[in-house]
Amino acid sequence: MCVALPGRVVSVDGTLATVDFQGNTVRAEAGLVKTKPGDYVLVHAGCILQVLSQEDGDFMTELFAELEELS
Repeated sequence: MCVALPGRVVSVDGTLATVDFQGNTVRAEAGLVKTKPGDYVLVHAGCILQVLSQEDGDFMTELFAELEELS
C-alpha cells in the first residue's frame, strides 16, 4: 500500500519545495502543482500531488498521529 503524507511547504526554489512533516523537512518535486510557502500539500514518492486546505491538512496530520499511536 502506498500513502501520500500531508506536510506544509516551507520554501519553493524553482520546481523543488522544502516540505515540513512535523519537524522533519524534505525536498519534494513541486512541478506538478502550483504551490507556495505556507501551503499544506500531499507528498508521495518525493512529489507534491495536491494542495490541501489548512483544515484538511490539519485533519490528516491528526489522523496519521492517531494511527501511529495504535501501532
